[in-house]
Amino acid sequence: MNSGRARTRVGRRPPPPPDSAPWRLALEVLADRKAVDALVLDLRGLSGATDYFIIVSGTSDTHVRGMAEHLLEALNPRGVRPHHVEGLAQGRWVLLDYVDFVVHVFHPELREFYQLERLWADAPVVIAGDAEPKG
Repeated sequence: MNSGRARTRVGRRPPPPPDSAPWRLALEVLADRKAVDALVLDLRGLSGATDYFIIVSGTSDTHVRGMAEHLLEALNPRGVRPHHVEGLAQGRWVLLDYVDFVVHVFHPELREFYQLERLWADAPVVIAGDAEPKG
């Protein structure tokens, strides 16, 4: 759900995200479905494509697919709908692009292979695991 606001210029540090942000709800929904190794990266100022990456793992293809399907069902009634979905049928790596945030639900082997955390190492970590948001 794009708020229509202008993107932050690269290099400027924006204010911390509001507690009511839809990506926080997405993270809660994934936690309810036992997401493993949750990580939220703040890409504001680093990328014009999205503001946040949510990266989680499942324990099997079925778990990955189930988390992604549950997220779609939970956010839809709140008016938060993805712009693009990829990988749902396979359940190895599901990408849900909500424009302001992108959710990556990985099978552990693929998460290790693609290493998005390493690729986006410059991005500040907002949440890691069960940690509280960093300020």
